[in-house]
This record gives sequence, C-alpha cells and structure tokens, in this order.
Amino acid sequence: MNISTPMRIFPSILLWLISLCISGQTVVISIEDSQNQPLPGATVQLMLLPDSVKVSAITTLSGEAIFPSVKHGIYLLQVRYMGYQPLEQNIRIQNEKERFAFKLTDDAIALGEVTVTARRPLIRQDGDRMIVDPEPLAGISTNTLEILEATPGLFVDPDGGIFISSMSPATVLINGREQKMSSQDINTLLRSLPPGSVQHIEVIRNPSARYAASGSGGIINIVLKRGMKIGRFGSVTTGMNQGRHGNRFMGVSFNNGGEKIASYINLSYNRNDMLEELQTTRVLDTQSILMQSADTRRQSHQAYLGLGASYDFHENLMLAWDGRINGSLPQSVSNNINRIINTEDELLSLSGNLLENQSDFLNLQQDITLLLRLDTLGSEWDTRFSYSYNYNDQQQNYHNEWTFPQMADFWGNGNNEQQRHFVQSQSDLTLRLARGLSLETGVLGSWQEYDSDAAFYLQQGEDMTPDAQRTQAFTFRENILSGYVQASQNLPWKLLLKAGIRLEHTSMEGLQTLPADTSFVVRRSDWFPYVYLSRPLFAVAGYEFRSYLIYRKSITRPAYQNLNPHLQYIDQFLYETGNPSLTPQFTENTEANISMDDMPIFAVGHSRTRDIFSSVVYRDANHEDVLLRTWDNLGQNRETYFRAIAGIPPVNRYFFVAGAQYNLNKYEGFYESEPFSFRRGSWRFFTFHAFRISPDTRLSLSGFLMTRGQMNFYELDTFGQLNISLNQTFFNKRLTITLSGRDVLRTMNTGFRLNQGSISTFGERYTDNQRLGFNIRYTFGIPGRQERQNPLRFDMGE
Repeated sequence: MNISTPMRIFPSILLWLISLCISGQTVVISIEDSQNQPLPGATVQLMLLPDSVKVSAITTLSGEAIFPSVKHGIYLLQVRYMGYQPLEQNIRIQNEKERFAFKLTDDAIALGEVTVTARRPLIRQDGDRMIVDPEPLAGISTNTLEILEATPGLFVDPDGGIFISSMSPATVLINGREQKMSSQDINTLLRSLPPGSVQHIEVIRNPSARYAASGSGGIINIVLKRGMKIGRFGSVTTGMNQGRHGNRFMGVSFNNGGEKIASYINLSYNRNDMLEELQTTRVLDTQSILMQSADTRRQSHQAYLGLGASYDFHENLMLAWDGRINGSLPQSVSNNINRIINTEDELLSLSGNLLENQSDFLNLQQDITLLLRLDTLGSEWDTRFSYSYNYNDQQQNYHNEWTFPQMADFWGNGNNEQQRHFVQSQSDLTLRLARGLSLETGVLGSWQEYDSDAAFYLQQGEDMTPDAQRTQAFTFRENILSGYVQASQNLPWKLLLKAGIRLEHTSMEGLQTLPADTSFVVRRSDWFPYVYLSRPLFAVAGYEFRSYLIYRKSITRPAYQNLNPHLQYIDQFLYETGNPSLTPQFTENTEANISMDDMPIFAVGHSRTRDIFSSVVYRDANHEDVLLRTWDNLGQNRETYFRAIAGIPPVNRYFFVAGAQYNLNKYEGFYESEPFSFRRGSWRFFTFHAFRISPDTRLSLSGFLMTRGQMNFYELDTFGQLNISLNQTFFNKRLTITLSGRDVLRTMNTGFRLNQGSISTFGERYTDNQRLGFNIRYTFGIPGRQERQNPLRFDMGE
C-alpha cells in the first residue's frame, strides 16, 4: 500500500479547516406588500431540498422572519399571509449571513382552500450532484427502470447497465445504500419498483469521501418516497402500454403521518411482455460466414411491497424502519435460426435453437435508521443498519436441431440456484461549526456471501448424461471495512472548499469446488482522496453563475456475477461465463462545471482508469466456431468528455431542457493476448419539453439521440428515442390521466459491429420499444389535526 505525496497533503488541509473558529449563521427574510410596507405576522417556511426538512418563523413588526441557524443548501421558500397570494420560490443559502426581500401581491379572493404549487425544475445542480425530478417522467413509465431510460443524460444499455459516461456503468444506490447486485439483478429489481415510488434521483459523477469508493462510473442514487407527517393520504394507480406485446401495472400507496409516528405502505404489480429481435453476421474464417436470426419473447410477473414507519422520541431523535420485498417470475423463449454460407453464398449448414429460460427471483431488504439531530445548524449523527437477501433459481431447457447437411439434434437442461446474503452497517457524524465550517466522519462495514450451485444434463436420443462443463459449485465472500473524514469551509473570495480522504480495506474470497477445485483470495487496503472547490462567478439578469472543480479517485470491484465461472448457454455458437481472475480497476477523475441559478449548463472532465475490466468476446479454445463472452482486465483507458445543457426555468407555461455530451475514449492494452489500441468518440443529445396548455392540461416531449455510440468494444450506429405524453387532471387535481407514446418514430433499432482480435461481427437489435399507453392515478387524503386547523394545502406534485 503506497501513499503518494498528494495523500499526505489531505490530512494537513483537514487539520487546517478544523482549526478555524466557531460562529453562527443567520438568515433574514423580509416580507413587504406592494406599497413597500412591512407585513408582520406572515408565516415563512423554509424546506430544504431534497430532504424536506422544514423550519418556520413568523415575521416581526418590521416584516422580518429571522432564522438564527440554518445549514447551506437549496430551500423552497413558502410565505402565507391572509389577504395576499401565497409566495413560493427556490433560494440558495450559502454565506455566513444571508438577507432576502420579497413582496406579496393582494388577493381579491382569499377564502377557502388555497393550493400552493411549487414547480420543481426537472434538473438542478446541488453541490457535487445533479438532482432529477422524476414526476414529469412518471407519466410515460410503467416502472423505475423506464424512468431512468427517459432521464436526460443517462443511458441504459440493452443488458441493463446504466451509464452516466460511456466507459463504466454507474453504481446504483437505493436510499443511499449500495445494492451489491449484478446488472441483471438490479435490472429486475428496478422493473418491479413502481414509477410513483421515486421521490428524486441523484446523479453524482464524482461522489465525495462520504460515499463508498466503489463505482468508477459514478453513482445513481434512487431516493424512494417515505412516510411524511402531513396527515393520511394515498393514491391508486393503474396503466398499460402496448407494443408488439403489452405491459400492465397497478399499484396503491398509503401514508399515515402524525406528530410523532409516520408510516407508509406501497404495493404494486407489473406484468411485462416484450419481443427482442436480433440479427447478426459473423466471419468464421476466410471461407465461411455465420448468419443468425433470433426472436426472443421476454415475459415477467413482478410484485413489490414497500412499507415502513418512523417514530420521533423528541424533535432531535428519530428511529425509522424501512422494508421492501421484490418478487419476480421472468421467463423467455428464444428461437434462433443459424445459416453458415461460403463466400459464394452457398449454404453449408442450417440449424435451429430453441432456448427456454425461467427464473424465480426474490429480494428482501430491511433498513433501520437512528438519526440524532445535534443542533439546528444541521449537525447530526446518522446510524444505519441494513440486511438484504437474494434468491434466484434459474431453469433452462434448450434444443439444437440440424437440418442440413444432415439431420441431427440433442437437448440440454438444468438449473442454477443462487443465494446471496448482504449485511451493511454504517455510522456518519456531521458537525456544522464555525463560519461555514462543516466536518464529516464515519465508518462502514459490509459483508456478503454468494453461493451458486448448477446442475445440467445433456440428452441425445434416449441417453442423458451430466454436462461436466456446466455443472458447478461456486462460493464468494466479500468483506469491506472503511472510514473517512471530510471537511468543508467558506474561504475568502467566496470560495467553498471541501476535502476528504477515505480508507477502504477489501477482502474477497472465491472457491469453486465443481468442476475443478480452484480458489482465489484478494486482500488490499487503498486510500481515496476527494477535493471540491466552488465559487460564484457573476450574475446576469438576476441569475447567478457558479463554478465547480472536483477531483476523485475510485475503485470498481468485480461483482459476483463477473467472477462466477459458471458456463451459461446463450445459443449454439455463444456461451457466457465469469472470470475468477479479475482484479479491481482504479479511476482518477477531474471535472470542472458551471451552473446557472442551480441548473447545470456546462462541464468538462478527464478520467484515467488502470487495470480496466470490460466485457469481451473470445473464441473458444476447443471450438473455433463458438464464442465465449466473459470479462477481462485489458489495460488502461483515458476518457475526455464535456456536456452542455440549456433550458428555460419552469416558471411559465412552457419550459424545456436540452443538452449534449461528447465522450472520447482511448484504450491501450492487450486483447486475446495481443497488443491493441482502440479509440472512439461518441455524441449523446437529450431533451425534455413541457407545455402547460391550461391549468389542468400539460403536454410533454422527451427524447435522446446517440451517434457513434459505444457499449464495451461494440461500435454502435446512430439510434435514439422520442417520447410524448398528454397529462390531464380532474376533480381539483385528484384524478390524473396520462396518454403516452414511447419511441414514437421507432428509432431504437440499434446497429452494432465488433472488430477486435480475431472477432469480426455486425448486426442490429430491436427490443419492442415503440409503445402506446395510458396511466391513471387517483389521489385521496384525510387531513391530520394540523391540516384541519390550517386550510392551506401545499401540493408539490407539479
């Protein structure tokens, strides 16, 4: 374990920050009428976004509401005063002393119930993360994975990987906890989460030292809705979309919030059905070409139950429990036609494959949180414990039949039972101290055990024999211990500095007992520094431009599916397996970006990854016609990227967001034991538009376009997707009906090619994306005691 010179600098920076003295932070909000007269007795509320932590005050005789201690961040300001129209606006609190002034407008009709609608921006910058509001995207989605597919700036590949950049998939967190699951299992999990269960999505390209160092591709944190203390309310949702086949879903949610106890329950069911069409051509040798055509129908029944409760012992101590159960019964049937021809287009061989896969998938997640608020500045001690259990029983049957040049066939079948236990405990202490000084420190420990047992058989005629290649037993254990310290401080020239360092110890053990007795052990400790600088640049027409500079080092460890040597049958000419010899990859990333009034508008960055591992395709050593898809450490990668976003804030009837991202990747290393060099630049364009036709009618359009795309070493042709939705509300916004169309131009037909080593192949893939559908949602509520006393209602749903 080597500690470089920069690593020695970080403790010095932290000690210097800690040495600064302590003082308070005050925010004053002045409220006046249109005649510049103060309004005493107005109710002023600040709600921290996205945490929904609220503080309130009443204006004095001079019309001022004083908040003696609040932490930095973006707040939703809400002002109420009888006889005046309610005011709502997002404000940023970032300095030691802040003062804001607002004017209220006379309201000729001020009786009855008033609805204050806070229009949240679709995308906004909050420090080192981008916050995405999923509400505008939920109307065109039947599950959370489809929300991510429609999120501007994200890309979900056909195999379930979710990308912020084009190099490595992002690490997916749910409520701040890493799932430690394979991409396929996370894909199944997200498909079972109803779209209405997501509060917001955090996209973190360079996470701070508070987060685990795993994830060279950044972090996507999906924050789910929990119990809120605003009385009893709920919703019933149903909908469908139809392509070649149809998806159906329905769900119900209910929240019961009181002064001390809040609880919630979410229940949903999805039935997914789709057709995947794949055409490929591969050069076998100088004299023959393999042409394949495959149709795969994928169906699944998925159910989700989320429930939880929280109890406030007093205003500073809260205990919460959250539980989630996800169940899925996916199945697929693939029909594959294989033609081998020579260079004269003469048929050499004709065969067909029938492949049936069926799984029983279960995921149990239990989380316990104890939160102690130490003061009103935002100092807190957050302790969490979580346990997750996965069960996946995969059954497979396949039949290979040759019809030319001679008749022959054989069958194979078996099952692969996988179980996984994952335990994680973490404790984080945050202290808001002097002159904007903040200190953070914490520890985390995690343990997981994964077991895979596979038994497969071959049958030809009446004879059935064990399949020695695919019968396997594999056990994997991983233990990670980590700790970090981090501090942030306001400096002269309006600079904000945040610096931290994290130490992680990794212990990984893998043992395969069948078909051969092999094992591997990895034990190592690594340091991961983090530096963040921010300052305002200038203001134009009241919009503040702010700059950010971020550096971070991270690690990506192979997941259990990447290491599992079990041989999986895809078709007659393609198998898939893990690689127990994989080693972790390390990435250093530096990014500079600029935001305008909390909206990210430009970023440029560079990352360097060593020992990068990627999905690769090799020829089978024993059968030259068969390809083996696996994982391998290839060498190093350098990625340079920039992105630009423009838009109109959601303050009028129409707003939009449009952006572009360019990625240039350069690989140097070894492929099939031969030196190789690979370079490719790709563009990704994305947009979202919303037009409010009337107070109850909204039209939305979203889409993306990718040119010269890349998925591992596959080069992709231009493809994209355009979505449209019409949203109509009834009965005082309690009933919402949305008509939607996904991929309305059918442009998600993806062409690809692979030319690496001895492999030369190309083709196209389409996954039944063009769909028409509808969503119906009805909300209901029973006000709590506080809401019955105050007739004002706050609706955050716009």
